[in-house]
Amino acid sequence: MTSTPPAARRSKITPERVQEFYDAVLEQLREHGYEALTMEGVAARACCGKSTLYRQWKTKPQLVAAALRAHRQGTLAGVDTGTLAGDLREAARIAAGNSGRDTRLTQALGHAVLSDEELQAALREALVEPELAAFDAMVARAVARGEIAEDHPATEFLPAQLMGVMRIRPVLEGRYADADYLVRFVEAALLPALGLVPAPADPDPDRAETP
Repeated sequence: MTSTPPAARRSKITPERVQEFYDAVLEQLREHGYEALTMEGVAARACCGKSTLYRQWKTKPQLVAAALRAHRQGTLAGVDTGTLAGDLREAARIAAGNSGRDTRLTQALGHAVLSDEELQAALREALVEPELAAFDAMVARAVARGEIAEDHPATEFLPAQLMGVMRIRPVLEGRYADADYLVRFVEAALLPALGLVPAPADPDPDRAETP
């Protein structure tokens, strides 16, 4: 009697390899947009068979959602300069460092985010909610220090203003929002709205805006 050979054991995908898949997804998104992204394209970029992707994530939305959730989170979480004005300036500089990548990513997702609840939830979890929590923490510290009133009406709009101007500048001016641009926005718009006195102009020549 001939025995049946045991089934081949499926090799385990390492966390490092999974991150390579996620990187390939985000690169494809930024370059081609959500609609043009395919499992085949991701597999080619990551040098794997598309069956590997389908076994792990089943569908394109599931894979994209997983990649978004694995994307860097909480970039503003460590900001604490001791003043709200300082926190907002530092938040502007950090946001500028990711401006190109994050703006391309949100633009690439486009209308798909509005029609796909899974993608929308993943985008909020990866890019939106960590930043909102960081802004809330900045405001709470400022209130505790007595810098602003707890019910100051301008605090509600801080994330929308700073993140919104970062996203819209490429549309209005054809360039990403760099640190100089966003810090000047903080000085000219956010601090006066909060009743805080802007600092003198920064003389650092290294912050000159890139054309």
